[in-house]
Amino acid sequence: MKAEKIIKPANGYLMLLIVLLLFFGGIAITINQETPIYLIATLIGFIGFFGFILVNPNTSKVILLFGKYVGTIKDNGLYWANPLFRKKTISLRASNFDSERLKVNDKLGNPVMISTILVWRVTDTYKAAFDVDNYENFVRVQTDAAVRKLASMYPYDNFADEGHTEDITLRSSVNEVSEALEKEIEERLSIAGIEVLEARIGYLAYAQEIASAMLKRQQATAIVAARHKIVEGAVSMVEMALEELNKKDIVELDEERKAAMVSNLMVVLCGDKDASPVLNTGTLSH
Repeated sequence: MKAEKIIKPANGYLMLLIVLLLFFGGIAITINQETPIYLIATLIGFIGFFGFILVNPNTSKVILLFGKYVGTIKDNGLYWANPLFRKKTISLRASNFDSERLKVNDKLGNPVMISTILVWRVTDTYKAAFDVDNYENFVRVQTDAAVRKLASMYPYDNFADEGHTEDITLRSSVNEVSEALEKEIEERLSIAGIEVLEARIGYLAYAQEIASAMLKRQQATAIVAARHKIVEGAVSMVEMALEELNKKDIVELDEERKAAMVSNLMVVLCGDKDASPVLNTGTLSH
């Protein structure tokens, strides 16, 4: 048998009444009749106590008989079965697993620290009990392996200045990375009869040895991008100023004075500090 088999043993409450009658009835008749032969009923009742199976909500009992799989009880309640059956409890509840922070290399070879949060539960008790040695440890090991593989598939971030442009990155593409991680883990855990309810990145950062350098790089990239926008805006404003001066005939400027005006405006608009105005009360000729 290579598949889960759901069984439902005898009603435990009815069997409890029968076992109690056999146990105490045998004792009472033995005392009354003064014949030890009735102790057999008491012995049968005593053995019958070992046949009771209590199944709590969202748990299951895997039943074995001399190493052979008999079936699985998933419905909660009190049952009675062969006292020789061996029972193994497997939880069907959803479980959380927060992995340790692993140091791995991303697609570009940069060392990053990454961890994952996994929500899982057992759906096939046969696979969880017999296809893997320890299904809880199997979840931990396979999740770590999936996280290492995922990190090597995507870069931490885009570096357009080096020609590395990726549609999906670990830092910005949260939904896509989570879907890829969930699919990868589910494929690995299917052998153990485990369903992945949710998988997402819990922690993500550069490794300590390069974190400071990468922070400076990100700051420099942000400064360059901001300067680029400032220059674009300054050029537009200078162009608009020259057009308005020509349109309204406020003043006529030759090429040399236009160049000086453009230079002054660019310095004022692109400077880090506020400009200190200098008033010129002379004429344009002096």
